[in-house]
Amino acid sequence: MKILTAEQIYQLYEATSKSQGVTSLDLMERAGTTCFEWIHSRLQGNPVRVLVFCGIGNNGGVGMVIARHLHQHGYNVESYVVNFNKKRTEGFLHNYDRLKDAGVWPTIINSENEFPKFAANDIVVDAILGMGLTRKIGGFTIDLIKYINSVKAYTLATDIPSGMFADRSLTKQCTILEASHTLTFQRPKIAFLLPENEPYIYTWESINIGLDEQYISKIDVKHFMTQKEDVLPMYRPREKFSHKGTFGHSLIIAGSFGKIGAAILASQGALKVGSGKVTAYVPKCGYQILQISTPEIMVEVDSENELEFFNYKSNPTVIGVGCGIGTSEKTKKGFEKFLKSNKLPLVLDADALNILSENKELLKLLPENSVLTPHPTEFERLVGKWKNDNDKLKKLKELSSAYKIIVVLKGANTVIANGEELYFNTTGNPALATAGTGDVLLGIITGLIAQNYEPLKASILGVYLHGKTATLAMKNMSVETFIATSVLDYLDDAYMSLFIDESPKVAQKKSSSQPSEEDVEDEV
Repeated sequence: MKILTAEQIYQLYEATSKSQGVTSLDLMERAGTTCFEWIHSRLQGNPVRVLVFCGIGNNGGVGMVIARHLHQHGYNVESYVVNFNKKRTEGFLHNYDRLKDAGVWPTIINSENEFPKFAANDIVVDAILGMGLTRKIGGFTIDLIKYINSVKAYTLATDIPSGMFADRSLTKQCTILEASHTLTFQRPKIAFLLPENEPYIYTWESINIGLDEQYISKIDVKHFMTQKEDVLPMYRPREKFSHKGTFGHSLIIAGSFGKIGAAILASQGALKVGSGKVTAYVPKCGYQILQISTPEIMVEVDSENELEFFNYKSNPTVIGVGCGIGTSEKTKKGFEKFLKSNKLPLVLDADALNILSENKELLKLLPENSVLTPHPTEFERLVGKWKNDNDKLKKLKELSSAYKIIVVLKGANTVIANGEELYFNTTGNPALATAGTGDVLLGIITGLIAQNYEPLKASILGVYLHGKTATLAMKNMSVETFIATSVLDYLDDAYMSLFIDESPKVAQKKSSSQPSEEDVEDEV
């Protein structure tokens, strides 16, 4: 899914108006009506108090539409105009008049003394400020947002939480509404995917308001959000007469004394994702451990307790290297020698990245389209500190572009950089925040490249499947009890989920008076 900038979204609204022969007021009505329908489908006439706070721009106009529909459907709704400016948009004025025509006169808020009293069991709809915000807010609007945040009521933001920038990072001086949920129009904003905005964008979803999808398909964008419909076409089905040689040979160079588990996890990741053959290259101390733990994996050895020579004898398709190898002087020298002679595709993680960060000249030795999989601390060692999340993304693009490599920056919404392009993952949860899951990910990406997936597609699909295992596992365990081997346990389910319709099933009643087991289907 394409992620559009604020400017591109404004262009999309204009293009939709032209292609569909509708006005901006029509589009505002669509947006507000869709938000109302979302609310109505959940409240089902519940008399809970709903307070709609509207700014004086187009987002405020959307809020007016919501308030009008709530009133017309008998809800206990109160509407407020946050009068922070003398300017009014046409959309606001039009819908302000329509709300009054419906018999509701909104309360005007001109100062802190006029804030309404409400409680945590009420509902707040935030339509104060929209995505067009370009500077931090001021005046009593700051106090209003702080007041709403302090009450801790359920807060539904329309399009974007008030005070948040769509395309820029916040500053310490910014005041932002802490939305319980956000209904954004047609496409998400990149701000929703950044860790620094977590306190303000708890959950969100894109709602379809009928904007021109053909126009979207033609927009040149650099940011994407990967969902099932994006990764499914990447999947390569197996042919009837294929054999293990068809699916490549993964070499995993990993482990040191006390960290042989990293080699096992990475090797099993490559094996489980479908690599035809897997060889683990480890110190001698890991030989028996690998042979006993995973009989399907071949094993080669280096020196006794650490990697020193990197003189494997197998003939691999791709090499994954770095998990648990340590950073001793012997290992560093052997790794540098290995990079100077290697021509095969590489996937690098953990200590391989730490060695690169100590001698960045080694980055020049990486084959084009090599894949690096750092977590934030490893990434910081490679590129230095960043000012904010947008600066971090800039550094991510620069690293990828400078060395023509693919960088997988792990975390919530793991982001994959391919030059100027960024792909934000949508699967996973905090269950993955446990030791060893990164080792498995290296194995998964390595195993996919072995099967002749392009490195970028292997990274996108691998990260998606890796995250999906944690999503699926939550049916049977908690985030605390999920461990790295759980990724391996649920990898087959993650694969299968690509071909299963996971949309909620709607119960359909049969004409028979006696219901059968099929009358009501569980939600997936």
